Amino acid sequence: MQNGTRLPAAGLFCACLAVLMTLAARPALAQADDEERQALRQFLEHTISQADSFDDRFDAEVWLVDMSNRLARYVKDETYRLNLLRQIHQAASRSDLPPELVLSVIEVESHFDRFAVSRVGAQGMMQVMPFWKDELGRPDDNLTHTPTNLNYGCRILQFYLQREDYDLHRALAAYNGSSGSRRYSNKVYRAWRNHWRTSPLDWSAR
Repeated sequence: MQNGTRLPAAGLFCACLAVLMTLAARPALAQADDEERQALRQFLEHTISQADSFDDRFDAEVWLVDMSNRLARYVKDETYRLNLLRQIHQAASRSDLPPELVLSVIEVESHFDRFAVSRVGAQGMMQVMPFWKDELGRPDDNLTHTPTNLNYGCRILQFYLQREDYDLHRALAAYNGSSGSRRYSNKVYRAWRNHWRTSPLDWSAR
């Protein structure tokens, strides 16, 4: 997706793609059967990795300093801000998402408030609906725990990007539950354009 190209498909994600597409077509609160739960649980466990997401220390420092300055309007504490940015970069990279796109989604969804709860019950920075915990067989997960929330949100967004053939507007609308409208995706686009853009993303409609 960066530099106007498509995002590479995550190898671990492909094994679960057919299962997830079947699940996504059901009503939001539908229960997955045992086979689906097992596949989805395995998929989620693959996202829990502690590997460093930066290839180069200098690149890490440049990106963190740059984004820390941009994030200061929302997060005042510098230590917390840098730690949050590392977590965002890591979750985004594991899901083959540009971290700047994830930052844009978080700005629109919660303004970086990990305790945010929407009127329909979505929780945390990326406003993940709690029913996903049951679908994944992990009812005890805490969606206000930032790494957990980011893992859920980034993987869900990755799924919709792949399902929508990497059309950002359609994928973001699906993530927000507003398919058929560009109101939400335009908000994310403006956040990206005004606050987080570092390199091109293909926002053209297909």
